[in-house]
Amino acid sequence: MNPGLSADAAEPSKDTTTAQAPYYQAAGNEIDIFEHCHANDLAMMLKGPTGCGKTRFAEYMAWRLGRSLVTVACHDVLSVSDLVGRFLVHNDSTVWQDGLLTRAVRKGAICYLDEVVEAARTRS
Repeated sequence: MNPGLSADAAEPSKDTTTAQAPYYQAAGNEIDIFEHCHANDLAMMLKGPTGCGKTRFAEYMAWRLGRSLVTVACHDVLSVSDLVGRFLVHNDSTVWQDGLLTRAVRKGAICYLDEVVEAARTRS
C-alpha cells in the first residue's frame, strides 16, 4: 500500500450507529438530492472550497442512511490498486488484498473520496 494508507483506513471513519446525528445544517435541498441518488444507486460529487462542509455532509448522510462511512484521503500517489485491490505474494502463494473502495462496497458503506482532484493530478 502507498504511504498514508493503512490497512484500517477502510474502517468506518465515524460511528454511524450512535443515536445522535453528527451536526449538519442544510444549505438547500442537498439532503433530498443525496437521498435520491442513494435510492437510485447513483454516485454523487460534492464540490466546494475547503471548509464548506463536504466531509461533514458525508458524515451526516452516512449516519442518516445507517451506513458506514469510508473516507479515503486522496493524494498524488494514490493508485487504482489502492482503491480496487491487488495480488500480493504471501509465503508460497499469491493472495488477493481488497483495496479501500472494494472493502467499502463489500461492507455496503458510503465511500467518500476526499480531495479526489489530488489523485487525478498528473505525475512527473
